Amino acid sequence: MTATAQLLGTIVVLTTAIIVSAGPAFISPPPFSPAASRIVSSTTCAGNLHGEGSCFMPLVQLDSEYVAPRIVRVAGMYPGLTASELAAPSSDDPAPAGQWTYDFSDPDGPQMGTVAFEGGTVVCGCVDAAVIVCEHTSLGVPLPDALTEPADLVALVDRSRTGFEERKFLVTSSGPDAEIQIGAFNAKSEMPAGSSIVGHVLLVQIPWLPCMKKAKTGFAEENEYF
Repeated sequence: MTATAQLLGTIVVLTTAIIVSAGPAFISPPPFSPAASRIVSSTTCAGNLHGEGSCFMPLVQLDSEYVAPRIVRVAGMYPGLTASELAAPSSDDPAPAGQWTYDFSDPDGPQMGTVAFEGGTVVCGCVDAAVIVCEHTSLGVPLPDALTEPADLVALVDRSRTGFEERKFLVTSSGPDAEIQIGAFNAKSEMPAGSSIVGHVLLVQIPWLPCMKKAKTGFAEENEYF
């Protein structure tokens, strides 16, 4: 063997040794093994688990900033809703960031419907949430003149907020069995005599209706549906 061939053989051997010694940087990680996991399933699987036998489930990884939609119970219809009816539904905590929650019927409370609000800082920050289904005319929300009947809007109310704030929409009532009122005031003295604040309206959700514009135009000032 010539000196050149010996030198090339030495280089190949050294290069191979370096690649092998690098370990995981060049070798695909082994598939998940239930035996290696500290959390063992009590269910016997007839087939492969994720990562076994080149089988991979379609997974979606949530990030730390993901805010899940929040399901809020409906208190009733307005006008005609009383303060005690507004206070009746229970309110669950929002899901932690990056996670979600489950909704189960409250066997000890009144059986109410639920509605989901898109996740966001306002919805997540609502401490004691309840929903009021409102006729759009009762809130003064303008909708297309083509409507022949009032449209239902859903208002998210935080019942933990009972302090006055000017020009914020407040839910007021003169007693537990009295009908609530929703309105904004420039000063506390403008509130009806004998009434108290039982919540703040944080958000009102408007549905898309067939009589509204069907597509966005590309111009922000023309993108309103109503």
